[in-house]
Amino acid sequence: MITVSPKAKDYISQLMNEQHADAKTFVRVGVKSGGCSGLEYKMDFDTEEKEGDQIFEDKGIKVVVDMKSLLYLYGTELDYTGGLNGKGLTFNNPNASRTCSCGESFSV
Repeated sequence: MITVSPKAKDYISQLMNEQHADAKTFVRVGVKSGGCSGLEYKMDFDTEEKEGDQIFEDKGIKVVVDMKSLLYLYGTELDYTGGLNGKGLTFNNPNASRTCSCGESFSV
């Protein structure tokens, strides 16, 4: 399961409104090789589900992830931070054994 914090819900909803997203739009999350820790998070808006996608909905936000990425992201919470190190969506990933200082990459 992938969950969404209340702050992330508000931020995602705001972004979707600004981009005039339609009712089919959802958040697609995943991982790819790269970054200083070995794996990088990826996130984007999408409107088309693919075969094998896993679908979660939390606080009215639909989150879609491919099966391979779900192995690394299961139990992750999408959160929003607005601190001094920058603002934006972050991944609170219980599977990450190490993360880089910017929070954009991790290893398991």
